[in-house]
Amino acid sequence: MDALRSLANLLALPQVLLPAAGAVVLAVLRWRWPWTRRAGLGLAAVSLVAFGASLGSAPFRHRVSQPDNVAILVMLASTCFFVWLGLKQACENDERIDGVGEPVEAPEYREHVLSWPHLVSLELIFIVGCTAAVLVWSLLAPAPLEEPANPAVTSNPAKAPWYFLGLQEMLVYFDPWIAGVLLPGLVVFGLCAIPYLDPNPRGSGYYTLRQRPFAIAVFLFGFLVLWVVPIVIGTFLRGPNWSFFGPFEAWDVLRLDAASTLDLSELVYVRLLGTATPTCWLWREVWGLALLAVWFGLGPVLLGRGPLRGHRRELGSFRYHLFVFLLLAMAGVPVKMLLRWVLDLKYVLALPEISLSI
Repeated sequence: MDALRSLANLLALPQVLLPAAGAVVLAVLRWRWPWTRRAGLGLAAVSLVAFGASLGSAPFRHRVSQPDNVAILVMLASTCFFVWLGLKQACENDERIDGVGEPVEAPEYREHVLSWPHLVSLELIFIVGCTAAVLVWSLLAPAPLEEPANPAVTSNPAKAPWYFLGLQEMLVYFDPWIAGVLLPGLVVFGLCAIPYLDPNPRGSGYYTLRQRPFAIAVFLFGFLVLWVVPIVIGTFLRGPNWSFFGPFEAWDVLRLDAASTLDLSELVYVRLLGTATPTCWLWREVWGLALLAVWFGLGPVLLGRGPLRGHRRELGSFRYHLFVFLLLAMAGVPVKMLLRWVLDLKYVLALPEISLSI
């Protein structure tokens, strides 16, 4: 068991967990049939057994039994279930679409009913049931209230509510205004722009994966890998002093991880060239400016001539460049995190003169 727990602590490292989560999402989308049938059920059974066996560890049991964290575990389980259910229905619809003359709807759903009273009555029953469950839970479980706020004593670790922990995790890798303002703003803007940037008319009103593989892959990667996984890291794996602790490691308040990070200009001039950084900001940050120009300037051109050639023809010049900008901005998040893990890179572009750091 000690060897398995050490392996779990190693796999839970952010530089391992995030790429592994992305690989799992792409593998599930690529080989979707097994995961939506017996393999998915088998994985769920193995996960439940592993979770039950992990409760024997005191640090793991302490974290998952916290009143706040129980709700997050329920959310994670429901998220996995509904993603699996959606992929299962998408695979079934893809199979029907391939059949000759077979409609998209399953035979048991061919008969249509009115929203009122059939749908609304079911929704009302579920709302009452969920309200009753939350009420019973609030009576049985103690509220996670602490002492009144004291400005002289800061809690360690100081964590935001769970729905903001993903953004708080981004503060490790990005400037505060990028992690707290720009990235959430781009997420909201991108969601609002979907109807204008996605001209594919197929898949409306039914689940399908074969007719919308790119859109579903981008959504699942952004939602699961870049949103849910950072919430898990911030909730269960970030301890005192915002240090990283494996799921089976006890939290040590005296532990402080070293933060030996460098900007790209320091990495190039000091580490590689062995000289001091220039005093002129333009010459100092020329490498970061060049890298961003290649990423956001050359990237749309290469993608438009390669895998996104069809999107460029369908969307036109303006909508295509807006679409690729949002796509590259989303892809830049894990790339920047990877640079931090591999090269200890803090900022690609650091301009304290105008309070701009990327």
